[in-house]
Amino acid sequence: MGSSSGIDRRPRVVVHTDPGVDDAFALIYLALHGGVTIEAVGSVHGNLGARGAAENALRILELVGMEDIPVAVGADLPLNREPPVYSGQIVHGTDGLGGNAGPAARTAPIRESAAEQLVQMVRKFPGELTVLELGPLTNLALALHLEPDLPSLVRDVVWLGGTIERFGNITPDAEANTHHDPEAAEIVLAAGLPLTVVPLDATRGAWADDAFLTALEESPNPLAHKVNSWLGQYVETYTKLSSKRGCELFDLLAASVLTDPGVVRLAEPHEVTVELLGHGRGRTMIDRRPLPFAHTLPGREPVTVIREIDAEPVMRRMLDMLTAPMSET
Repeated sequence: MGSSSGIDRRPRVVVHTDPGVDDAFALIYLALHGGVTIEAVGSVHGNLGARGAAENALRILELVGMEDIPVAVGADLPLNREPPVYSGQIVHGTDGLGGNAGPAARTAPIRESAAEQLVQMVRKFPGELTVLELGPLTNLALALHLEPDLPSLVRDVVWLGGTIERFGNITPDAEANTHHDPEAAEIVLAAGLPLTVVPLDATRGAWADDAFLTALEESPNPLAHKVNSWLGQYVETYTKLSSKRGCELFDLLAASVLTDPGVVRLAEPHEVTVELLGHGRGRTMIDRRPLPFAHTLPGREPVTVIREIDAEPVMRRMLDMLTAPMSET
Protein backbone atom coordinates (compact mmCIF):
# COMPACT_ATOMS: atom_id res chain seq x y z
CA MET A 1 0.00 0.00 0.00
CA GLY A 2 1.20 3.52 -0.72
CA SER A 3 1.63 5.94 2.18
CA SER A 4 -0.64 8.91 2.84
CA SER A 5 1.78 11.04 0.79
CA GLY A 6 1.12 8.83 -2.24
CA ILE A 7 4.62 7.33 -2.23
CA ASP A 8 4.77 3.56 -2.71
CA ARG A 9 6.87 2.21 0.19
CA ARG A 10 6.76 -1.44 -0.84
CA PRO A 11 10.14 -3.11 -1.41
CA ARG A 12 11.34 -2.82 -5.00
CA VAL A 13 12.25 -6.11 -6.67
CA VAL A 14 14.08 -7.12 -9.85
CA VAL A 15 13.49 -10.76 -10.78
CA HIS A 16 15.84 -12.90 -12.88
CA THR A 17 14.07 -16.05 -13.98
CA ASP A 18 13.86 -18.90 -16.50
CA PRO A 19 10.13 -19.74 -16.63
CA GLY A 20 9.61 -22.75 -16.12
CA VAL A 21 6.46 -23.85 -14.35
CA ASP A 22 7.58 -23.17 -10.78
CA ASP A 23 9.09 -19.84 -11.88
CA ALA A 24 5.64 -18.95 -13.24
CA PHE A 25 4.06 -19.66 -9.85
CA ALA A 26 6.68 -17.45 -8.19
CA LEU A 27 6.06 -14.54 -10.57
CA ILE A 28 2.29 -14.79 -10.12
CA TYR A 29 2.72 -14.93 -6.34
CA LEU A 30 4.87 -11.80 -6.31
CA ALA A 31 2.49 -9.98 -8.65
CA LEU A 32 -0.69 -10.78 -6.73
CA HIS A 33 0.70 -10.68 -3.19
CA GLY A 34 0.77 -6.90 -3.00
CA GLY A 35 3.72 -6.78 -0.61
CA VAL A 36 6.40 -5.87 -3.16
CA THR A 37 6.74 -3.80 -6.32
CA ILE A 38 8.21 -5.67 -9.29
CA GLU A 39 10.33 -3.04 -11.03
CA ALA A 40 11.79 -5.24 -13.76
CA VAL A 41 12.25 -8.82 -14.91
CA GLY A 42 15.23 -10.34 -16.70
CA SER A 43 15.42 -13.78 -18.25
CA VAL A 44 18.31 -16.21 -18.09
CA HIS A 45 19.23 -19.56 -19.61
CA GLY A 46 18.16 -22.54 -17.53
CA ASN A 47 14.91 -24.40 -18.07
CA LEU A 48 15.03 -23.12 -21.66
CA GLY A 49 16.87 -20.47 -23.65
CA ALA A 50 16.92 -16.86 -22.46
CA ARG A 51 14.75 -15.57 -25.33
CA GLY A 52 12.05 -18.15 -24.72
CA ALA A 53 12.23 -17.47 -20.99
CA ALA A 54 11.73 -13.74 -21.61
CA GLU A 55 8.73 -14.48 -23.82
CA ASN A 56 7.22 -16.61 -21.07
CA ALA A 57 7.83 -13.88 -18.50
CA LEU A 58 5.95 -11.45 -20.75
CA ARG A 59 3.06 -13.91 -21.07
CA ILE A 60 2.87 -14.39 -17.30
CA LEU A 61 2.96 -10.66 -16.54
CA GLU A 62 0.26 -10.02 -19.14
CA LEU A 63 -1.85 -12.73 -17.56
CA VAL A 64 -1.84 -10.86 -14.23
CA GLY A 65 -2.31 -7.43 -15.78
CA MET A 66 1.27 -6.23 -15.33
CA GLU A 67 2.46 -6.02 -18.93
CA ASP A 68 3.96 -2.57 -18.21
CA ILE A 69 6.83 -4.19 -16.26
CA PRO A 70 9.95 -4.16 -18.49
CA VAL A 71 11.38 -7.56 -19.39
CA ALA A 72 14.98 -7.93 -20.61
CA VAL A 73 16.54 -10.91 -22.34
CA GLY A 74 19.43 -12.13 -20.24
CA ALA A 75 22.41 -14.38 -20.72
CA ASP A 76 21.83 -17.28 -23.09
CA LEU A 77 25.14 -18.94 -22.25
CA PRO A 78 27.00 -19.56 -18.98
CA LEU A 79 30.21 -17.66 -18.34
CA ASN A 80 32.36 -20.44 -19.79
CA ARG A 81 30.39 -20.03 -23.06
CA GLU A 82 29.66 -23.74 -23.36
CA PRO A 83 26.23 -24.34 -24.95
CA PRO A 84 23.85 -25.35 -22.16
CA VAL A 85 21.83 -28.53 -22.11
CA TYR A 86 18.24 -27.54 -21.36
CA SER A 87 17.54 -30.48 -19.09
CA GLY A 88 14.62 -28.55 -17.61
CA GLN A 89 12.65 -29.10 -20.80
CA ILE A 90 12.32 -32.75 -19.80
CA VAL A 91 10.29 -31.54 -16.83
CA HIS A 92 8.80 -28.22 -17.98
CA GLY A 93 8.20 -28.94 -21.67
CA THR A 94 9.99 -27.59 -24.74
CA ASP A 95 8.40 -24.15 -24.33
CA GLY A 96 8.88 -24.12 -20.54
CA LEU A 97 5.15 -24.16 -19.84
CA GLY A 98 4.15 -27.73 -20.61
CA GLY A 99 3.69 -27.13 -24.33
CA ASN A 100 0.87 -24.68 -23.59
CA ALA A 101 2.67 -21.33 -23.39
CA GLY A 102 0.14 -19.98 -25.89
CA PRO A 103 0.27 -16.95 -28.19
CA ALA A 104 3.02 -14.37 -27.89
CA ALA A 105 2.44 -11.53 -25.46
CA ARG A 106 1.40 -8.14 -26.80
CA THR A 107 4.60 -6.56 -25.50
CA ALA A 108 8.22 -7.29 -26.42
CA PRO A 109 11.47 -7.39 -24.44
CA ILE A 110 13.44 -4.17 -24.04
CA ARG A 111 16.71 -3.66 -25.93
CA GLU A 112 19.00 -3.73 -22.89
CA SER A 113 20.31 -7.04 -21.59
CA ALA A 114 19.20 -8.23 -18.16
CA ALA A 115 22.63 -7.37 -16.71
CA GLU A 116 22.49 -3.86 -18.18
CA GLN A 117 18.92 -3.46 -16.95
CA LEU A 118 19.94 -4.44 -13.41
CA VAL A 119 22.84 -1.98 -13.36
CA GLN A 120 20.53 0.81 -14.54
CA MET A 121 18.00 -0.07 -11.85
CA VAL A 122 20.45 -0.17 -8.92
CA ARG A 123 21.85 3.20 -9.98
CA LYS A 124 18.31 4.59 -10.17
CA PHE A 125 17.30 3.16 -6.78
CA PRO A 126 20.54 2.84 -4.75
CA GLY A 127 20.07 0.82 -1.59
CA GLU A 128 16.43 0.05 -2.40
CA LEU A 129 16.42 -2.94 -4.75
CA THR A 130 16.11 -6.59 -3.85
CA VAL A 131 17.24 -8.94 -6.60
CA LEU A 132 15.41 -12.27 -6.69
CA GLU A 133 17.46 -14.83 -8.60
CA LEU A 134 15.39 -17.86 -9.63
CA GLY A 135 17.86 -19.31 -12.14
CA PRO A 136 21.58 -19.50 -12.84
CA LEU A 137 23.52 -16.47 -11.61
CA THR A 138 25.00 -15.48 -14.99
CA ASN A 139 23.17 -12.14 -15.21
CA LEU A 140 24.26 -11.11 -11.72
CA ALA A 141 27.89 -12.09 -12.38
CA LEU A 142 27.84 -10.01 -15.58
CA ALA A 143 26.28 -7.09 -13.71
CA LEU A 144 29.07 -7.26 -11.12
CA HIS A 145 31.55 -6.90 -13.97
CA LEU A 146 29.67 -3.88 -15.36
CA GLU A 147 29.24 -2.26 -11.93
CA PRO A 148 31.86 -3.31 -9.34
CA ASP A 149 30.04 -1.24 -6.67
CA LEU A 150 26.88 -3.32 -7.07
CA PRO A 151 27.26 -5.00 -3.62
CA SER A 152 26.85 -1.58 -1.98
CA LEU A 153 24.07 -0.48 -4.35
CA VAL A 154 21.61 -3.33 -3.82
CA ARG A 155 19.48 -3.71 -0.73
CA ASP A 156 19.83 -7.49 -0.84
CA VAL A 157 19.83 -10.54 -3.09
CA VAL A 158 17.81 -13.73 -2.65
CA TRP A 159 18.93 -16.73 -4.68
CA LEU A 160 17.22 -20.06 -5.14
CA GLY A 161 20.21 -22.31 -5.62
CA GLY A 162 22.55 -24.95 -4.30
CA THR A 163 21.95 -27.79 -1.94
CA ILE A 164 23.55 -28.41 1.44
CA GLU A 165 22.35 -31.80 2.69
CA ARG A 166 19.82 -32.88 0.06
CA PHE A 167 21.15 -34.59 -3.07
CA GLY A 168 21.26 -32.57 -6.28
CA ASN A 169 18.63 -32.57 -8.99
CA ILE A 170 21.08 -32.52 -11.92
CA THR A 171 24.00 -34.57 -10.57
CA PRO A 172 24.31 -36.42 -7.26
CA ASP A 173 25.80 -33.24 -5.77
CA ALA A 174 24.66 -30.31 -7.91
CA GLU A 175 21.38 -28.41 -7.97
CA ALA A 176 20.25 -27.05 -11.35
CA ASN A 177 20.77 -23.32 -10.87
CA THR A 178 24.33 -23.88 -9.66
CA HIS A 179 25.16 -26.60 -12.17
CA HIS A 180 24.09 -24.50 -15.17
CA ASP A 181 26.75 -21.88 -14.35
CA PRO A 182 29.11 -22.83 -11.49
CA GLU A 183 31.56 -20.04 -12.34
CA ALA A 184 28.85 -17.40 -12.03
CA ALA A 185 27.67 -18.86 -8.73
CA GLU A 186 31.21 -18.83 -7.34
CA ILE A 187 31.74 -15.20 -8.40
CA VAL A 188 28.49 -14.09 -6.77
CA LEU A 189 29.05 -16.05 -3.56
CA ALA A 190 32.51 -14.48 -3.19
CA ALA A 191 31.46 -10.93 -4.10
CA GLY A 192 30.44 -9.70 -0.64
CA LEU A 193 26.82 -9.16 -1.62
CA PRO A 194 24.09 -9.02 1.05
CA LEU A 195 22.97 -12.45 -0.12
CA THR A 196 20.41 -14.94 1.15
CA VAL A 197 20.63 -18.45 -0.31
CA VAL A 198 17.53 -20.63 -0.48
CA PRO A 199 18.95 -24.10 -1.17
CA LEU A 200 17.04 -27.10 -2.39
CA ASP A 201 16.95 -28.39 1.19
CA ALA A 202 14.76 -25.50 2.32
CA THR A 203 12.15 -26.03 -0.40
CA ARG A 204 11.20 -29.61 0.39
CA GLY A 205 7.79 -28.55 1.72
CA ALA A 206 6.73 -26.86 -1.54
CA TRP A 207 4.66 -29.83 -2.67
CA ALA A 208 1.46 -29.15 -4.62
CA ASP A 209 -0.48 -32.26 -3.65
CA ASP A 210 -3.54 -33.91 -5.15
CA ALA A 211 -5.91 -31.63 -3.23
CA PHE A 212 -4.07 -28.53 -4.48
CA LEU A 213 -4.17 -29.75 -8.09
CA THR A 214 -7.81 -30.80 -7.88
CA ALA A 215 -8.77 -27.36 -6.57
CA LEU A 216 -7.01 -25.78 -9.54
CA GLU A 217 -8.77 -28.11 -11.97
CA GLU A 218 -12.20 -27.41 -10.49
CA SER A 219 -11.85 -23.65 -10.10
CA PRO A 220 -13.85 -21.44 -12.48
CA ASN A 221 -11.17 -18.74 -12.22
CA PRO A 222 -9.57 -18.23 -15.68
CA LEU A 223 -6.18 -17.74 -14.03
CA ALA A 224 -6.42 -21.16 -12.37
CA HIS A 225 -7.52 -22.65 -15.70
CA LYS A 226 -4.51 -21.17 -17.50
CA VAL A 227 -2.00 -22.22 -14.86
CA ASN A 228 -3.48 -25.71 -14.80
CA SER A 229 -2.91 -25.99 -18.56
CA TRP A 230 0.85 -25.66 -17.94
CA LEU A 231 1.04 -28.47 -15.42
CA GLY A 232 0.52 -31.70 -17.38
CA GLN A 233 4.11 -32.73 -18.11
CA TYR A 234 5.40 -31.17 -14.90
CA VAL A 235 2.99 -33.09 -12.67
CA GLU A 236 3.47 -36.28 -14.65
CA THR A 237 7.23 -36.13 -14.12
CA TYR A 238 7.06 -35.52 -10.38
CA THR A 239 4.31 -38.09 -9.91
CA LYS A 240 6.56 -40.73 -11.48
CA LEU A 241 9.48 -39.67 -9.29
CA SER A 242 7.52 -39.65 -6.03
CA SER A 243 4.82 -42.30 -6.64
CA LYS A 244 2.15 -39.82 -5.52
CA ARG A 245 0.30 -37.19 -7.53
CA GLY A 246 1.79 -33.73 -7.19
CA CYS A 247 4.71 -31.50 -8.06
CA GLU A 248 7.35 -29.33 -6.41
CA LEU A 249 7.19 -25.54 -6.55
CA PHE A 250 10.73 -24.65 -5.46
CA ASP A 251 10.77 -21.08 -6.79
CA LEU A 252 7.56 -20.17 -4.98
CA LEU A 253 9.23 -20.56 -1.59
CA ALA A 254 12.15 -18.36 -2.64
CA ALA A 255 9.66 -15.65 -3.62
CA SER A 256 7.90 -16.01 -0.28
CA VAL A 257 11.12 -15.10 1.55
CA LEU A 258 10.65 -11.58 0.16
CA THR A 259 6.92 -11.24 0.74
CA ASP A 260 6.47 -13.27 3.94
CA PRO A 261 9.79 -13.29 5.84
CA GLY A 262 8.05 -14.81 8.85
CA VAL A 263 7.87 -18.17 7.05
CA VAL A 264 11.63 -18.59 7.52
CA ARG A 265 12.05 -20.94 10.47
CA LEU A 266 15.83 -21.35 10.46
CA ALA A 267 18.65 -19.41 8.80
CA GLU A 268 22.39 -19.57 9.41
CA PRO A 269 25.45 -17.55 8.31
CA HIS A 270 27.91 -19.60 6.25
CA GLU A 271 30.75 -19.14 3.81
CA VAL A 272 29.56 -21.00 0.70
CA THR A 273 31.90 -22.20 -2.06
CA VAL A 274 31.13 -23.82 -5.42
CA GLU A 275 33.15 -26.73 -6.80
CA LEU A 276 34.25 -25.97 -10.38
CA LEU A 277 35.97 -29.21 -11.41
CA GLY A 278 35.36 -32.89 -11.87
CA HIS A 279 32.38 -35.01 -10.97
CA GLY A 280 31.45 -32.60 -8.19
CA ARG A 281 31.22 -29.58 -10.50
CA GLY A 282 28.39 -27.35 -9.34
CA ARG A 283 28.36 -28.64 -5.77
CA THR A 284 27.83 -26.01 -3.06
CA MET A 285 30.11 -26.55 -0.07
CA ILE A 286 30.06 -25.35 3.52
CA ASP A 287 32.84 -26.21 5.95
CA ARG A 288 31.03 -27.04 9.18
CA ARG A 289 33.93 -28.77 10.91
CA PRO A 290 34.32 -27.48 14.47
CA LEU A 291 38.07 -27.01 13.93
CA PRO A 292 38.91 -26.71 10.22
CA PHE A 293 42.49 -27.56 9.35
CA ALA A 294 44.18 -28.48 6.08
CA HIS A 295 42.32 -28.26 2.77
CA THR A 296 40.29 -25.27 3.88
CA LEU A 297 37.90 -23.62 1.44
CA PRO A 298 38.58 -20.14 0.01
CA GLY A 299 37.69 -17.45 2.51
CA ARG A 300 34.86 -15.00 1.82
CA GLU A 301 32.14 -13.04 3.57
CA PRO A 302 29.42 -15.30 4.98
CA VAL A 303 25.98 -15.28 3.40
CA THR A 304 22.66 -16.18 4.97
CA VAL A 305 21.66 -19.77 4.21
CA ILE A 306 18.03 -20.60 4.86
CA ARG A 307 17.68 -24.08 6.25
CA GLU A 308 13.93 -24.36 6.90
CA ILE A 309 10.79 -22.63 5.57
CA ASP A 310 7.21 -23.08 6.72
CA ALA A 311 5.73 -23.91 3.32
CA GLU A 312 2.12 -24.59 4.34
CA PRO A 313 0.88 -20.97 4.57
CA VAL A 314 2.65 -20.10 1.32
CA MET A 315 1.05 -23.00 -0.54
CA ARG A 316 -2.35 -22.10 0.91
CA ARG A 317 -2.02 -18.45 -0.09
CA MET A 318 -0.87 -19.41 -3.59
CA LEU A 319 -3.91 -21.59 -4.08
CA ASP A 320 -6.20 -18.86 -2.75
CA MET A 321 -4.72 -16.38 -5.24
CA LEU A 322 -5.32 -18.71 -8.17
CA THR A 323 -8.82 -19.83 -7.25
CA ALA A 324 -10.32 -16.65 -5.77
CA PRO A 325 -13.42 -15.16 -7.41
CA MET A 326 -12.30 -12.76 -10.12
CA SER A 327 -13.28 -9.68 -8.11
CA GLU A 328 -10.73 -10.73 -5.45
CA THR A 329 -7.72 -11.43 -7.72
